[in-house]
Amino acid sequence: MVTTGAYTGADKRTREGKFQLANGGTLFLDEVGDMPLPLQAKLLRALQEGEIEPLGSNKVSAVDVRVIAATSRHLEAMIAEGSFRSDLYYRLNVLEISIPPLRDRMVDLGILCEALLGEICDGQGLRGEITDAGIAALGTYHWPGNIRELRNVLERALTMSEEGELLDADAVLKVLPSSNARSVPQMPLRPVRPLARVVADAEAHAIEEVLLVCRDNPSRAAKLLGISRSVLYEKLARMS
Repeated sequence: MVTTGAYTGADKRTREGKFQLANGGTLFLDEVGDMPLPLQAKLLRALQEGEIEPLGSNKVSAVDVRVIAATSRHLEAMIAEGSFRSDLYYRLNVLEISIPPLRDRMVDLGILCEALLGEICDGQGLRGEITDAGIAALGTYHWPGNIRELRNVLERALTMSEEGELLDADAVLKVLPSSNARSVPQMPLRPVRPLARVVADAEAHAIEEVLLVCRDNPSRAAKLLGISRSVLYEKLARMS
């Protein structure tokens, strides 16, 4: 059973744990590879039995939770060294979506910059755009920090630029770390596509992969995708 939190006076106060709050929905577990072994065992029991035992209670509660887990660590290597449970790995790894590091998908820099600049500007009440030369300058770096580092660089460049100024190569190079830089981009940059088109293509790809895993069973595919069967049929009709 999984206890859902620890705090003084647990028997006097009511505080729902994460599984209880996510009951009937989805629970996202970030960096699951950093979870200690005792907690891995408790998570495995919750996933297998669909039951938790809230702290301060002798009562077992049933929960129905879809779990999405993410990690930047190599779980197979961790299993080999004994720091991650193989049974939990196979319980979580029903449908794997592998996201390559930013250095291996430089062709996505344009659309990523557009999306990240939109978020930064909305949050700070600013305006900012990046030129093709600015994107090309970003392509000269290896990005060990992936998307978080890209966002940081864009935010710094935007902060140091004049209001409404386009981020060109010079603006980017002022804040780009000099280590790991390359003399030229390794890949050509493709034109930026509308975000709606990118999302639609990604959705179609995900549906095709799930149908392949489910051997074209629409009921099971819809369940894995977290949508109703009728919605799945609508999406398939639009894809055809």
